Amino acid sequence: QVQLVESGGGLVQAGGSLMLSCARSGGTISTYVMGWFRQAPGKEREFVAVIGWSGAGTDYADSVKGRFTISRDNAKNTVYLQMNSLKPEDTAVYYCAAKRFGGLIRVGTMYGYWGQGTQVTVSS
Repeated sequence: QVQLVESGGGLVQAGGSLMLSCARSGGTISTYVMGWFRQAPGKEREFVAVIGWSGAGTDYADSVKGRFTISRDNAKNTVYLQMNSLKPEDTAVYYCAAKRFGGLIRVGTMYGYWGQGTQVTVSS
């Protein structure tokens, strides 16, 4: 069983920063591709970023490229999302997700494991 727990969300002013963490309890993430997705009220879930199992490969949604950075520490079984220059449109529930095989996929349905989400609210 892969249990993922996100943390680090909160309320921040536009232009500010937050770092989200996603930790797996009771097991390794080293063989999983890890992704971040988000869902704003009334909108569909959307891809944010993904990182390969070794950390060598990453991919970002155009809307966050240059502002967000995904990273991972396999020794700590944790993946991070550093969010800088936050905008009100970044307000959403952020979810981390894991999938066992394959490449850097943006499609959420390809991920088999999800966390419960953490709320990020950016005020203008």
